[in-house]
Amino acid sequence: QVQVVESGGGLVQPGGSLRLSCAASGFSFDYSAVGWFRQAPGKEREGVSVISMTDGATYYADSVKGRFTISKDNAKNTVYLQMNSLKPEDTAVYYCAVDRRWDTRPVEAERLWRQRGRYDYWGQGTQVTVSS
Repeated sequence: QVQVVESGGGLVQPGGSLRLSCAASGFSFDYSAVGWFRQAPGKEREGVSVISMTDGATYYADSVKGRFTISKDNAKNTVYLQMNSLKPEDTAVYYCAVDRRWDTRPVEAERLWRQRGRYDYWGQGTQVTVSS
């Protein structure tokens, strides 16, 4: 049974930090990538970051570069999103998603990683609220 479960969301003040976790089970991570997306009220779901489980390559949205860091633990089938210097505009539901046919070529990865339709499995989401 495939499971993708996010955790670690919560309420934090501006400038604070949170670490999200995405634990997956029921399938192999070989040739996969794990992405984080977010959706704020009234807005479309947007890509935040992605990491290749094969070679560790990472990609980020411009809005989070330098503040968020994605990492992985293959032994635990878990991906993390460390979020620092949080801003009110980071408030959203954060979703973890798995692409099981990841193209590791950098040009293709950069072009495709934001496409939600590529991802095979999604978690239920975790709320992140940045407010004073």
